[in-house]
Amino acid sequence: MELKKNEKANLENKKSLFIQIGIIIALIFCLLAFEWTSGEKRDSAFDGMSEEAIEEEQIPVTEEIPPEEMPPPEVTVTDLFEIVEDDVVIDSDVKFEDDETSEDKVVEIYAPVLQAEEEETEEEIFVIVEDMPKFKGGDINKFREWVQKRVRYPELAAENGIQGRVFITFVVETNGNVSNVTITRSVDGLLDEAAKEAVAASPKWEPGMQRGRPVRVRYSIPIIFQLQ
Repeated sequence: MELKKNEKANLENKKSLFIQIGIIIALIFCLLAFEWTSGEKRDSAFDGMSEEAIEEEQIPVTEEIPPEEMPPPEVTVTDLFEIVEDDVVIDSDVKFEDDETSEDKVVEIYAPVLQAEEEETEEEIFVIVEDMPKFKGGDINKFREWVQKRVRYPELAAENGIQGRVFITFVVETNGNVSNVTITRSVDGLLDEAAKEAVAASPKWEPGMQRGRPVRVRYSIPIIFQLQ
């Protein structure tokens, strides 16, 4: 069955009318929006304040006063110069007083003569030489045995039980005598003194020889003090 359209029910004929009505309604809403207010007017906090005139402080302009000029000091002339005329002759010769010296006299200057002091130079002490010193035909061990036999044990040290080993050094001179006896390692004063006395009492040695001449030789030996 074919449907038929009614010309009265067709809305296309009234399209322009609806557009005009919509434009009119939009204009009415715009006018109402301009006339509409959100609420009562509120009083501002700054409405009651009145502007006060601020007085500007005027600073006077100061002019710089130049310092007073001090008068120049007065010049006083203390020395007076006498003007001499040009025709006056001034004696410029320098005269020396005659003294006792003359060209005929000869001055003799003597420089002091310094006498060089004779410095006694100590001979060098050797430890090892070509021919070592000899004691009674033997070496240092024989001398050590000789000292051990002749050393005196101090009674006070023996009573107090003092014992130990004393190291002593000495020098055999070029003439065979023993000198410079020194304790290098001590045990007790009593034992040290007894060891020095025994070494110093040594008879003469045969001096050591270096390059055919006698020289000084140093030795160091220990001396034992032991109670039995």
